[in-house]
Amino acid sequence: MTGEEVRAAIIDILNDIAPDEDINSINDTAKLRDQIDLDSMDFLDIVMELRKRFNIEVPEKDYEHLATMASCVTYLQPLLKDRQFAG
Repeated sequence: MTGEEVRAAIIDILNDIAPDEDINSINDTAKLRDQIDLDSMDFLDIVMELRKRFNIEVPEKDYEHLATMASCVTYLQPLLKDRQFAG
């Protein structure tokens, strides 16, 4: 997956988890929690969706890498490089 495809996949997951939020106006460098009303359970839902959709594990020690959209893409792109985004 390209960086744009990884970003699109994250947007798709966020739309499922926070359907009432304006996901399309996300600033890639600001913390997601500061832009979207996400609690800790929502964050765990994101991690679980990544596992369900792409069969990747994000260890708890790496959760900090999912703080911003840019850091999500940077962290996930190497893990998803051989995957296809079907969104």
